[in-house]
Amino acid sequence: MINPEQIKGWIAESLACDHVQVEGDGHHFEAVIVSSAFRGKSRVQQHQLVYAALGERMRADIHALSMKTFTPEDWQQAGRG
Repeated sequence: MINPEQIKGWIAESLACDHVQVEGDGHHFEAVIVSSAFRGKSRVQQHQLVYAALGERMRADIHALSMKTFTPEDWQQAGRG
């Protein structure tokens, strides 16, 4: 069974991130990801970058992943950085 730390590691391996937080129960996961790679991209494009980082795992191992993506600037404005 997949755990949140594995998903966090896979995202961080493939995408330069300032912050990655993943929570979940082995079937459903929620992620917060902060990356400068998201600059200038729509929310859909940001999510596509994360899906690309997870690759085939999204189809085979991860059943549900909801995510919130932020640029470092947006994260700062949200008062979280």
